[in-house]
Amino acid sequence: MIKFFTTDGKFSFLKVGTQLLVVAALVVGVVAFVGNNKTVTLNVDGKVSSIQTFGGTVDQVVKAAKVELKDADRVSPALDSKVENGSVVNVNLAKAVSIELDGARKTVNTTAPDVAGLVSELGVASSSEVSQPKEASLQVTGSFVSISTPKTISLVADGKDTSTTTTAPDVATVLKDAGIAVGANDRVSQPGNAPVIQDMVIKVSRVDTSKTAQATEEVPFESVKTDSADLFKGEEKVTQKGVPGALTKNFKLVMVDGREASRTLVSSDVTTKPVTEQVSVGTKARPVATPAKATAAAPTSSGPTGAPNEAMWDRIAQCESGGNWSINSGNGYYGGLQFSGPTWLANGGGAYAANASLATKAQQIEIANRLYAKNGLSDWGCAHAA
Repeated sequence: MIKFFTTDGKFSFLKVGTQLLVVAALVVGVVAFVGNNKTVTLNVDGKVSSIQTFGGTVDQVVKAAKVELKDADRVSPALDSKVENGSVVNVNLAKAVSIELDGARKTVNTTAPDVAGLVSELGVASSSEVSQPKEASLQVTGSFVSISTPKTISLVADGKDTSTTTTAPDVATVLKDAGIAVGANDRVSQPGNAPVIQDMVIKVSRVDTSKTAQATEEVPFESVKTDSADLFKGEEKVTQKGVPGALTKNFKLVMVDGREASRTLVSSDVTTKPVTEQVSVGTKARPVATPAKATAAAPTSSGPTGAPNEAMWDRIAQCESGGNWSINSGNGYYGGLQFSGPTWLANGGGAYAANASLATKAQQIEIANRLYAKNGLSDWGCAHAA
């Protein structure tokens, strides 16, 4: 016990007791302070911090850290859970993320802290092509992620048809990844910016515009008729045979995968001029027929048919046609006495047939007698056989 003397020399114990009470109260307060203060680990979307707090619940810890929560945010443990010294509180904030999934754009809401969590939530294949690193953090707003899932497609190019699996987002990337170069004139069945879809067929057609071709066409000749006083009316004679010319055409070709797809005319030139056919047309009047006179050169005997001069014409026919009155030798002369078409018609043979080979022997002899009355036997090369 400590003794204290008053001013009057007496001991005082009251003041000592009061001071002891104050000291005791201070000690209890310090113990209580130390007991309620906790160190809590707070993880907000992967950002970890150590928090000193007197809060007894998760909600108090979060509020003390000035983290503003929304209804869609996810907190673990629950907000009303008690915290102890060393507790860990995880907060995943809700985020509106713009994504492009296989070419389709949309906005998804997620509490995933990073791209890996988002991909997992979407349930896409782990081998999908993602535009951002999977460990990249997602922001509450403004994040964008492009995802391309694996697809099986067919590539047709340079004579090969290949099936492959790709995560390329568009056709141009598929071709680049496959090492298929597309020339300026080549054709691709799908636009380069077209998104890749399952079972897509991408065909590359090789286009070659360097080829040319040449073709030759016949140029018909003209026929010019000229009057001739050396021929009888109704007779015609070709004095110069017509010859077709040649027209050369040059084309520019478009070849697709080695086959001609189209051609364009570049030039057209007459390389050989046609030769004009010259035809003489008779203008000479025919002499009037007079009755035939019996002479040594023109026998008048009749054969079995009774036709005038039949025996003579039989001998001439034997020389001209071998005695075949219906022959058409294809040389422009017809019948036993080998009438030309114009001569037959000019002397009235058309009344019986189109040409002498189609007329009877008697009809041919009748027309021969008409011609004989005009010109004698000068029209027959076998006159000597008469």
